[in-house]
Amino acid sequence: MSAIVLARGPRPGRVPLSRARRAGLLGAAALLLSSTPVFAQDVDRMNQIISASVEAGEFSGSVLVTRGDQVLLDRGYGLADREWGVANDGDTRFRLASVSKQFTSVAILLLAEQGLVDLDAPVKTWLPDAPAAWDAVTVRHLMSHTAGLPDLTRFDDFEALKTRPTTVAALIARFSDRPLEFAPGARWAYSNSGYILLTAVIEKASGQPYATFIAERLFQPLGMSASGYDEAAKILPHRASGYVRTDDGFANADYVDMTVPQGAGGLYSTTRDLLKWEQGLFGGRVLKPASLALLTTPVRNDYALGLISKDQDGHRIISHNGGIEGFNTYMARADDGVTVVVLGNLNGPGPDKLGPALMTLAHGGAVTLQTERQAIAVTPDFLASYAGVYEASPAFAITISVVEGRLMAQATGQPAFELFPEKPDGFFLKVVDAQLSFDRDATGAVTGLVLHQGGHDLPARKTK
Repeated sequence: MSAIVLARGPRPGRVPLSRARRAGLLGAAALLLSSTPVFAQDVDRMNQIISASVEAGEFSGSVLVTRGDQVLLDRGYGLADREWGVANDGDTRFRLASVSKQFTSVAILLLAEQGLVDLDAPVKTWLPDAPAAWDAVTVRHLMSHTAGLPDLTRFDDFEALKTRPTTVAALIARFSDRPLEFAPGARWAYSNSGYILLTAVIEKASGQPYATFIAERLFQPLGMSASGYDEAAKILPHRASGYVRTDDGFANADYVDMTVPQGAGGLYSTTRDLLKWEQGLFGGRVLKPASLALLTTPVRNDYALGLISKDQDGHRIISHNGGIEGFNTYMARADDGVTVVVLGNLNGPGPDKLGPALMTLAHGGAVTLQTERQAIAVTPDFLASYAGVYEASPAFAITISVVEGRLMAQATGQPAFELFPEKPDGFFLKVVDAQLSFDRDATGAVTGLVLHQGGHDLPARKTK
C-alpha cells in the first residue's frame, strides 16, 4: 500500500519492527478530537467510529472500554484468521509489541522492592562484560530511554536477522560494540536495545528466565491466564494471525522470530486480560505506592518507566502503544479510572487513532469522522498569514504556502497537499489523515503549528 507520511521519526512508546515501523499513516477515516460534551459514554458512537476505521481498512482487532467496574464496550472487529474466517473477540490473543515494556519495568520495580536491583546502579552490576562505554548507564536510564543506546531494530541488518532464533546475549552483542548516541541522562531517544538489557537484568537478578518471572510474578497472581511470552512453535488457542494491507488487499505479515523482541515487545495477551492488569496495577495489587508513582512519573518527553504520562481532555492519561509485524496495539488508563484497550492484528494507524478517540468519547467529548468535516470559506489574505517554514527538527520541516488561492503544506521530501480550513487556525487534509493547528503570540502573529496525525501531535516552530 502506498502511503503519504507527513510526520517522520520515531514516536514515543512505539516498537517499530519492520513493516510495523513502515506502516503508513494514510487513512480515510480521519478523527478530530474535541472536548465538546456531545457523545458522553455513547457506545453507539464508539462503535461507529471503530467501524469506520474497519471499513477504511485501517483496523482489525478487539476493543475494550471501561469506566471503573462498568464495561462500556467489549467487542471484536474483523478477523483473527482471514484464511479460516475466524472473528476477533475479547478472548483473542494478540502480540502486544511495546505494550510489553510496562511489564518489564514493573518486573524491575518488583526486584527493586526486594533489594535485588538498584535503579541507579550501573547496568554492569549484572553484566560485568559490558563495554566501558556503558559504565555510566544505569537501570533507570534503560527504563526511561535516556541511556543513549542505539536501537537495534533500526540497524541495517535487522531485516535480515529478525527471522533467526537468537538469545538475549546474542542480541546484546549486536549493539554492545556501537558508540552511545549521547551521554547517559543527557537526552531521550526511544531504544528497544535498552529493554533487551533490562531483560538480561531481570534474568540475572531473579535467577529465572524472563518469561517465567513475568508469568509467575505478574500474570498468575492477577489471573491473567490468556497472557504469556509468545512462541511461534507453540500451539496457542485463540491466537490472532498478523496482517498488512497491500495494493491488492490484505497479506500475511512478515515473519519475526519471537526470540528477538524479548522484554521490549515479546508478550501476548487479550483485551480482557489487560483489563485485569490495569485493575491490579492501579488497584495496588502489584507494586507498592512509591513504586507505582515512580513507574508513572515522566522522566523526559512525557516518558516515565515503560509508560507514557500526559494530559488529554483535562485528564492525566497513562498509556503505551506498540507495533510489531502484523500487530499494532494501544492501552491507556485515565486518572478517573477510564480504561481503553485496542489490540489490532493489522499493521496501520488504527489503534493509535482509536485509543485516544475512545478515551475522548468516554469522557463526554466528541469525535468527528472525516466524512463529517466541513470546510469554511476564508479570504486569500487570511491564508497568507500562515505562509512560512515550520521546523519540527533539523531534518524535518513543513513549508506552508498559498498557491492560486489555496493553502498548501509540503513536508520535507514530500509532495505538497492542500489544507482545508475548518475553524480559526485549524485545517485538515483530505488526502491524508492529518490536521494542522497554528499557534499565535500575543500580537496575533503566527509563531508555529502542530501536526496532528496518527494519534500523535508534532509541534513545529516558524523559522521563516
